[in-house]
Amino acid sequence: MIAWFTKNHVAANLLLITLLLTGLFSLSSQIPLEVFPSFETDRISVSVTLRGSTPEDVEQGVTIRIEEAVQDLEGIEQISSRSSEGSASVTIEVESGYDPRELLADIKSRVDAINTFPADAEKPIVALAERKREVIAVTVSSDYGEKETLEYAEQVRDDILRLPNVTQVELSGVRDYELAIEVSQDTLRQYNLTLAQISTAVAKSSSDISAGNLKTEGGDVLISSKGQAYRKDEFANIVVKNQRDGTVIRLGDIAIINDDFEETPVRTRFNGKQAAFIDVYRIGPQSAIDVADDVKNYIEDHQSSLPQGFALSYWDDDSQVVKSRIATLTSSALQGGILVLALLTLFLRPAIAFWVFIGIPVSFMGAFIAMPIFGVTLNIMSLFGFILVLGIVVDDAIVTGENVYTHLKTAESGEQAAILGTQEVATPVTFGVLTTVAAFLPLAFIEGARGALFAQIPVVVIPVLLFSLIESKFVLPAHLKYIKLRNQKTKSSKLEVLQQRFADGFESAILKYYQPILSKGLRYKLATVSLFVGVFFIILTMITSGWTKFVFFPRIPSETVRVTLTLPTGTPFEVTNKYVMDMSQKAQLLQDKYRDEDTGESVILNILASTGGRGGVSNSGSVRFEITPAESRDSDIGSRELVSEWRDLIGIIPGAESLTFRAEIGRSSDPIDVQLSGTSLDTLQKIAESVKTRLSTYPTVFDIADSMSDGKEELQIELTEQGFALGLNRVDVANQVRNSFFGSQVQRIQRGRDDVRVMVRLPIEERRSVADLQNILITTPTGGSVPLSHVATLIAGQSPSTINRIDRYRTLNVTADIEKSNTNMTALQADLTEYLDELMQQYPGVDYKLEGEAKEQRESFGSLAWALLFVFFIIYSLLAIPLKSYMQPLIVMSVIPFGMIGAVVGHWIMGMDLTIMSLLGMLALIGVVVNDSLVLVDFINKKRSEGGKIIDAVKLAGAARFRPVMLTSLTTFIGLMPLLFEKATQAQFLIPMAVSLGFGIVFATFITLILVPVNYMLMERFQSWFR
Repeated sequence: MIAWFTKNHVAANLLLITLLLTGLFSLSSQIPLEVFPSFETDRISVSVTLRGSTPEDVEQGVTIRIEEAVQDLEGIEQISSRSSEGSASVTIEVESGYDPRELLADIKSRVDAINTFPADAEKPIVALAERKREVIAVTVSSDYGEKETLEYAEQVRDDILRLPNVTQVELSGVRDYELAIEVSQDTLRQYNLTLAQISTAVAKSSSDISAGNLKTEGGDVLISSKGQAYRKDEFANIVVKNQRDGTVIRLGDIAIINDDFEETPVRTRFNGKQAAFIDVYRIGPQSAIDVADDVKNYIEDHQSSLPQGFALSYWDDDSQVVKSRIATLTSSALQGGILVLALLTLFLRPAIAFWVFIGIPVSFMGAFIAMPIFGVTLNIMSLFGFILVLGIVVDDAIVTGENVYTHLKTAESGEQAAILGTQEVATPVTFGVLTTVAAFLPLAFIEGARGALFAQIPVVVIPVLLFSLIESKFVLPAHLKYIKLRNQKTKSSKLEVLQQRFADGFESAILKYYQPILSKGLRYKLATVSLFVGVFFIILTMITSGWTKFVFFPRIPSETVRVTLTLPTGTPFEVTNKYVMDMSQKAQLLQDKYRDEDTGESVILNILASTGGRGGVSNSGSVRFEITPAESRDSDIGSRELVSEWRDLIGIIPGAESLTFRAEIGRSSDPIDVQLSGTSLDTLQKIAESVKTRLSTYPTVFDIADSMSDGKEELQIELTEQGFALGLNRVDVANQVRNSFFGSQVQRIQRGRDDVRVMVRLPIEERRSVADLQNILITTPTGGSVPLSHVATLIAGQSPSTINRIDRYRTLNVTADIEKSNTNMTALQADLTEYLDELMQQYPGVDYKLEGEAKEQRESFGSLAWALLFVFFIIYSLLAIPLKSYMQPLIVMSVIPFGMIGAVVGHWIMGMDLTIMSLLGMLALIGVVVNDSLVLVDFINKKRSEGGKIIDAVKLAGAARFRPVMLTSLTTFIGLMPLLFEKATQAQFLIPMAVSLGFGIVFATFITLILVPVNYMLMERFQSWFR
């Protein structure tokens, strides 16, 4: 095949053009752009609404029944649930190897079969947990109230949905509409009515009924009754009661009808104004940039026609992040490519350097062809894969080009030199590429929350390497055959003079330094190996003694800063909102402080404040602000500094259960997360307090909190003997109280895009105090009515705000943040584990787990351990096959530990901590560092087969392979160099992997040129003893 393609340059060029054009087509039309990759979910969610119910009622009536119904299904990894006021949420994690969609059908069947849910429970929603890909959020802010803001936001939403590239939007930051019919107890007594009778009257009168067809000679005529009410005045006209004198009582005569919002306390403000948001999502292969551009053009076009008092803007623009980050990494790749080309041009003939470099875009285009097949998008991780492989991809072409040029000096023709030169190194080059493929392959199978993220790298790197192998074997020789030796009589160009200087420099380095050092190493083989091993263990000891710290995932500053406030459960909404507004004002002070006097622009762009939430949550709120991206920020001030100042400005909030600040990216879990599980919430709470006390003793631990806030105060209704005597029962009384206070849902009507609940209840003025509760009228079975205080007593208690469960046991999590740069995480976790083991002995029946980053670390390290064994075995096998030896692969692999030491030294030079990405870089490094050793050993074997002494073959191989070995290593390092100094935020967590690969290769290269020849000689001596 090599000879055929070399002789048939048309076929080689057609292959080249096909790869380029197909890759360009795939890149331009088949590969979406996004910041981080999107993944198929492996979780199934079951949600049920039970409005007005306590968390304990939700747990008993809904959550436990769902858990029991599905717990024995195959393919379930874990069942976790959350029971809160008015709703239940059950999440089922799918075990690896099972199809989530098949399990979804089984779970839906089981849940739909449950017929013991409370009567007020809404239909369960069973679905694959959705990972929506939000692109941008449109903000509608105004000087007016919530209703006016929402009405205009709905118009904007409908307009945006009509844009060409927009297919899915959602309104957020607003409450749902609700039509509330409120009748006072005095009115009920006056007209001898009950709330239940009013509910019945509304339900019967407000409806559309189809009555069939009238069969006439002219055709069928539909018969129907159109009585469905949709608006306030239509409901007001409903007849509630007919009087004996023939008059009628209409709903509007006795009720206050509020066509407004549900009573859930929610308030959202954007840059200090009432706001609503339209969240815009991308679907399937849609480009985030195209979607966002449509939205931003709409906003710009409508600025001049906005109603007075309204503002239209955008927030969370993911496309801007996509553009800047993709541009930044693309720039790094281009800079790396230019540096690689410059380096190749210095050491190779210009024509050879050009065709070697052409292998990079060709191989990249091959990867672009493969990416849609594997569902990979162009994102931070996949681009990083291209940068990682930028310098590696030319290794095979460099070795091939160097060897072809060597043969050109003795071959009869350029074609013969191209064929012989390529064929001679085909085996070591092919297996060298395969070892690199084998080293990257395990990254696709890392478990844990970040595993799918890491998997993007090998899906890019492996196709690039394989296509580079194809290009170097079938395309490159067809072009190298036209290379001519330079005519010595012609005058040398400036470039040729420069190249000659570099060549002379290399020759001088080989003669003056390398060959003498190698000769001494070969003379004192054991001493040389001992020296290397000694250096290895010295550096290893420095690492284990804390010279370089390990942090599982580095703390990377974000461009979004958030503070979340949680006050005691039951705190009035007005109190919480006051503190949230104060935190927002403090953010505005920072915004003004860091505003440029000339341009008027601030480091802080926009400020979003939100208070309350669904389900009656009135005790929490948050404030977020965006800051200018790092690469376009003139000031050195960043999110960490802003958080520190903001924390000082806010100070201590009296009575706050927690006040947490977040300003980092890539954080999917807490650095410290202790999960307690048992049956008694009181016991779990007691243990949690002990754990929080212990955590507070660590100086670098802060923001300590637990997942169970203090419960709401609760009044439990207990029926008295008098109540029983009147024929009442607990359920009937509780339902009447619920309908009076929470309300009875009579209907759900559809108004345009809005689903509106119609509720009947007492006015808010009669639902404010315990006295109001005691005075509500309870209807007896005989039709009479008595105050609640006559038939029941109220017992004070406390209800938990939420109840979390995992695998059918109640759980409580204690979480905390930590200063990673000043903490030995391994020592801290060991001390905490020892304390927890002792604590658990005092509480039989209670278990604990270290979750959060500790769990991610366990899962990732478990995968890495198996990956390391896999890589070593595969690489050993791939080396043994071409070398036809069981022992020589060990010589080649002897440089691996030194490559890893080089990676650690690189982190020290760069002032970085080791991270999980550093370890992944070391894993990939294993497959790369053996390539030079393989070529070196293969060359020694070839020279030995030609006859002569072993020592001469070893020395000749070292001198002959010195230049290509150094060149392949330098191209790898040079290709990564722009990334090593990248400032872009999203690129920071990737740099440790590049450091491991770049510095590890450079360090291992110098070791390879000495240690491999020495080990080869020692292995020969060892084998001679058994001959």
